[in-house]
Amino acid sequence: MKLSVVVPVYNEKGTIHTILERIEQSEFEKEIIIIDDFSTDGTREILQNEYAAQHKLLLHPRNRGKGAALSTGFEHVSGDIVIIQDADLEYDPSEYPRLLEPIIEGRADVVYGSRFLGGPHRVLYFWHYVGNKLMTLLSNAFNNINLTDMETCYKAFRSEILNDMKFHSQRFGFEPEFTAKVARRRLKIFEVPISYYGRTYEEGKKITWKDAISAVYCIVKYRFFD
Repeated sequence: MKLSVVVPVYNEKGTIHTILERIEQSEFEKEIIIIDDFSTDGTREILQNEYAAQHKLLLHPRNRGKGAALSTGFEHVSGDIVIIQDADLEYDPSEYPRLLEPIIEGRADVVYGSRFLGGPHRVLYFWHYVGNKLMTLLSNAFNNINLTDMETCYKAFRSEILNDMKFHSQRFGFEPEFTAKVARRRLKIFEVPISYYGRTYEEGKKITWKDAISAVYCIVKYRFFD
């Protein structure tokens, strides 16, 4: 089994070394696919100088958003299982075995790492929590599934599902689009608890209330259109 870790990056100079070191330390045979979404804080130069030789480094000529970066990365996947890994330090690569177990055992096609199933987490914004719950509830209602955390970064899935699945959302609308498309295909979906080390806006958090509005649009759109 080969693992493809897809890492979208935008202005993560302070965390990029640590997150890539943690991914490299994971025990699986793997490729690391890094997509720099036109960073302007020095992250791109770090990636070009220190990581281009050992990993797949893809460079966007302009900032397009997380969803666009993931779509670029998916085009270069060669592994059997894909994991999405943000470049901040909110999610811990040491938990890859937990995400991969249902797929390796043949029980799942897609696994969501849920921040709301009992794992340790940093206490932060109440309204972000409410927003996540509302978006997940709406997504569940439209797709007739019962996830607890649709908006989680941590999604692992069999790479073969990318053969007939293309994504159009440029920013954080990727999460509801992905969920709608795997639900429509009646893929076997599992959730597992993960830890979550959230960060503040001062520490670099990027999602805003505008992305919540976009998520509602994507939930409705991709329930009915592919």
